Amino acid sequence: IIIGGAAFNSEVEDLLNKIHFPYTVGYGATECAPIISYEDWQKFKKGSCGKAAPRMEIKIDSPDPQHTVGEILTRGANVMLGYFKNPEATKSTLVDGWYHTGDLGVMDAEGNLFIRGRSKNMLLGASGQNIYPEEIEDKLNTLPYVNESIVVQRDEKLVALIHPDYDEAERDGLDENGLRMAMEQNRKDLNVMVAAYERISSVELHKTEFEKTPKRSIKRFLYK
Repeated sequence: IIIGGAAFNSEVEDLLNKIHFPYTVGYGATECAPIISYEDWQKFKKGSCGKAAPRMEIKIDSPDPQHTVGEILTRGANVMLGYFKNPEATKSTLVDGWYHTGDLGVMDAEGNLFIRGRSKNMLLGASGQNIYPEEIEDKLNTLPYVNESIVVQRDEKLVALIHPDYDEAERDGLDENGLRMAMEQNRKDLNVMVAAYERISSVELHKTEFEKTPKRSIKRFLYK
């Protein structure tokens, strides 16, 4: 099976590895028709999005691409010539032949690409640390009764907005207060998994699913 189109849930990936299910993860963009990276399932490295596709190059805009997150840049045969009748967007996105994806990541010594999030979603900690909310959300979404979540920043503190799995909570006999207690325990459990500057200060429950784009990405700009 080939997986792509959205961030791959780490809990699902762990399960596929545990049962030895053959899979691989690819990465791409419409502007790259659409493949940027891919690897055969027999050589695929867990947690990555494979290596640069044939006739494509990838680099990380970072002084230390293996350890310091930077924007993912790519060039090659798949990359578009430009946006139709939009030279300004083309100029800002294609620089010296490199397509600026807007995604952040690192790349190991073997060329495997690891995506960390979107540059526009990155948050700054109180002491200037880079915080990638998608990584925190990926962990949070594996905890009990969590359907989906968004991590936002308020007054230099991180807050988790959670749409719970109300059906599962009801099956387990949890009322609203019990569900809130479960989410508070999730917050404590999550804070053990992440760095000190990534810890969640509070949790808010959302009755309905978060609004999505046509590609099923959460419209983050609606939630602050």
